[in-house]
Amino acid sequence: MAYNEAAIERLKERYRRIRPTIERRMEEFHALWQTATDERLFAEMAFCLLTPQSKAKVCWRAIENMLKDNILMDGDAVQIEGYLTGVRFKHNKARYIVEAREKFCGTGKCRIRGILSGFESPFDAREWLVKNIKGYGYKEASHFLRNIGIGDDLAILDRHILKNLKLAGVIEVIPKSLSRKKYLEIERLMRDFSEYIGIPMSHLDLLLWFTETGEVFK
Repeated sequence: MAYNEAAIERLKERYRRIRPTIERRMEEFHALWQTATDERLFAEMAFCLLTPQSKAKVCWRAIENMLKDNILMDGDAVQIEGYLTGVRFKHNKARYIVEAREKFCGTGKCRIRGILSGFESPFDAREWLVKNIKGYGYKEASHFLRNIGIGDDLAILDRHILKNLKLAGVIEVIPKSLSRKKYLEIERLMRDFSEYIGIPMSHLDLLLWFTETGEVFK
């Protein structure tokens, strides 16, 4: 399938305009891995548990409110659910947060950095997260690792990204569902496209998000 060269030129022009904003955001992500507490890393993990089929800003607002009220690390599923206004499937997602917290912080001290540091690559870390964190698929695990600064080469294949990959000619159709095989296949195509247009994978993700939403968020 041939790339849409007109779409590529528009992407490159847009990238030239917002590259400094993207670079600042990436610096913030990398700083989290270097300096943040494990509890702060867990906030990103919980955020990515909330995002499926829900608006990112609504989900992050819920996380911020729970952090402010000391609910994210100490509240039970019922209390957490009370903060998830506007988040779809909030009952299940509240339970997923508690289960993830027990797995990573059940000993009284969070050990996210220690666990994730033990993997040879972000790809290995992602596989482990998908298998061990209920509520995480490849998109959510990739999103989390990127947001804490150790997943720059991973694709976050949400509906915004898939739509724009199709417009650019990277994929022919947007799949109705993403199996592991299909996810990795599209990720490989996106990586090839990234190299072709000279925009790093992590920057391309934020650029395509901006193309669809008009902002660089997380």
